[in-house]
Amino acid sequence: MTIDLGVHNLRTAYRAGTLTVRQVIDEVLQRIAAAGDDKVWINRVPDAILRAQADDLDRHGNNDLPLFGIPFAVKDNIDVAELPTTAACPGFAYQPKESAKVVEQLVAAGAIVIGKTNLDQFATGLVGVRSPYGVPRNPFNPAYVPGGSSSGSAVAVSSGLVSFSLGTDTAGSGRVPAGFNNIVGWKPTPGSVSTEGVVPACASLDCVSVFALSCVDADLVRRALIPPGPVTTFDRDFRFGVPKPLEFFGDAAHAALYAQAIETLKTMGGTPVEIDYAPFAEAAQLLYAGPWVAERTAAVGNFIEKADAKAGVWPTTRDIILGGRKYSAVDAFEGQYKLKALLARAEIAMSEVDFLALPTAGTIYTLADLEREPVRCNSNLGHYTNFVNFFGLSGLALPFGFRPDGLPFGITLVSHAYHDQDLLEFGARWQRTVPLALGKTSSVLPPPEADPKVAERRVSIAVVGAHMSGLPLNLQLTERFGRLESTTRTAPRYRLYALPGGPPQRPGLVRVGAGGAAISLEVWSLPVWKFGDFVAEIPAPLGIGTIELEDGSTVQGFVCEGYATATARDITEFGGWRAYLKNLG
Repeated sequence: MTIDLGVHNLRTAYRAGTLTVRQVIDEVLQRIAAAGDDKVWINRVPDAILRAQADDLDRHGNNDLPLFGIPFAVKDNIDVAELPTTAACPGFAYQPKESAKVVEQLVAAGAIVIGKTNLDQFATGLVGVRSPYGVPRNPFNPAYVPGGSSSGSAVAVSSGLVSFSLGTDTAGSGRVPAGFNNIVGWKPTPGSVSTEGVVPACASLDCVSVFALSCVDADLVRRALIPPGPVTTFDRDFRFGVPKPLEFFGDAAHAALYAQAIETLKTMGGTPVEIDYAPFAEAAQLLYAGPWVAERTAAVGNFIEKADAKAGVWPTTRDIILGGRKYSAVDAFEGQYKLKALLARAEIAMSEVDFLALPTAGTIYTLADLEREPVRCNSNLGHYTNFVNFFGLSGLALPFGFRPDGLPFGITLVSHAYHDQDLLEFGARWQRTVPLALGKTSSVLPPPEADPKVAERRVSIAVVGAHMSGLPLNLQLTERFGRLESTTRTAPRYRLYALPGGPPQRPGLVRVGAGGAAISLEVWSLPVWKFGDFVAEIPAPLGIGTIELEDGSTVQGFVCEGYATATARDITEFGGWRAYLKNLG
């Protein structure tokens, strides 16, 4: 029997009683043995202990647990109580007293740790080759890099050794390996998933990330890590950012696949919006060519300076981390000022779109390429990834297709903070639209009914004047993804006034105790995250209050302070702003 290790598919089999945890663990151990010396693992839980855990779950476990019996791998810079933490440096190894918070959450949800995976030493690199434990074997072509720093974690999922895995992502380490291994890589909004018990790279930027075969699976893991909270969702008519200029480092195959991916997004209802990539690219450069290198020095610099040849410190890693010593406190403050200015520019671009659609990487390199130019190649792989945590954004790497040489290509969607669930919901739609093999496995995509569903969070707002369709201020709604929901009237308890001033001319709606009338209006909706800055633009004497509609329901909308009507013309007799404007000719 071939066992599908996909998270959702395993859960379904357990609940149907067609599979036991012991069968799954035996299958995992057989696959690991068959993979041979693939350089994926640094340490594993002993086979006998894994089988005992499986038997215990089969006898006493609760298969209603969200991750009951699901095998997963942990990047070896994240603590697991039963195993040493090395960060891919033998001389740094220590035995943690307890597991990282994120591991505890997953185990409490029923998941089973299989072992600790290889990585770019101290999570410094995007290539996956900077490890004294060897280079995890790219399952599509071992001559090419597997992507880092979470190389072992990505290969373990892509090769079908585990159902999902944990990586970390400071500069792109949860996304680049996903792109090079034809799997999903979810990078949470910084701060939303605990980093307690994680060896820091840049502590102010580090995230724990998740690799999975599908967005359905990644979302099941997300639910075990992040408590439910307010969400929005991307409309079927969405806007996505396309960076200009594009950079593929001479790789025509990647450029062609990216162009095809953009066309696919358009067929899904998306409208591409060109964005100036300069502030994003400049921020990306700060991570390895700016004072944030000093944060890496703060994390492990003292250890590296004192380490002898037996410690196993990787030469390139040593040079990068100790390079932080050259930066001063003045450099650190100047870097913060520069980043703040870049963030202001980036926020303008991000306000125009639901997400950026980026190549996960502009190219891919061979192991031989890395030997010749280790720093340049690594830097190029971070061109589309390094800025994301600087700007506090969420990200999702998705598979798209294959180059003529058989290597996978992927795109990454980068969205606003706390849009993680939205990205996974959209990613599930993407995987239905772009059916591909899952990693390098025979696993199948879960059924459509398993796809994550996001309840859209929008705020309704009634407009009675210049914000209505086709009028001068309607752009303030549409540029914030506003949507016309209905055309209706107020309850007969209001009077309408043409306020002095302008352009544009504005009306004022005032509720009265007697002598009121029904006034025509439009009800629009805005995403929750756009409502605040829309309200901030409303000038006195207007404001937002509660308006009663003719059917007795209420909605937030434009109202006017009573004092402003003293010098305003009462235009209630026209029944609405459009009729008044028409009368003016």
